[in-house]
Amino acid sequence: MIQRIQTVFLFLLIVAMVSMLFLPLWSKTDAVTGETVVLTAWNLKSVILNEEGDPTGAGTLPERGTIGIGLLAIAAAVIAAYEIFQYRSRLNQMKLGLLNTLVMAALLGTTFYYATYVGSEMVEADGNGSYHAGFYMPVFGLLFNALSNRFIKRDEDLVRSVDRLR
Repeated sequence: MIQRIQTVFLFLLIVAMVSMLFLPLWSKTDAVTGETVVLTAWNLKSVILNEEGDPTGAGTLPERGTIGIGLLAIAAAVIAAYEIFQYRSRLNQMKLGLLNTLVMAALLGTTFYYATYVGSEMVEADGNGSYHAGFYMPVFGLLFNALSNRFIKRDEDLVRSVDRLR
């Protein structure tokens, strides 16, 4: 049963959550000083950029830990990996899918909180900053989780319909 389509979606969810750990999530640049605040899954730090956009040194602002984002992303990936191997109990898979939805919603909310409130206060600049590829990974994860839950439910309905015929 590991070869089912929901396994592919759950694997893509794992890839999205792991890639979120290594990609930048959000950044905002102060036009006057050239100092940029960058949010990753593990910290919120400031760097000084040159004209090409390459970091030249550490910024003046203190670094803040955002380990909650990284831990929630790891939790979502672990739950999805465990869900793959629960193929014998589709009801458990659906429960784990619901739990994973809650974890990824918390992940998205935490990421948005750090980007909008904590990071924006660190740099005095207009606008909200720019969201990078890592910020959208929980959205993709939620999409893949919803698709896998749909196919798990379809399998469960198929099994129940066959049981009724017996």
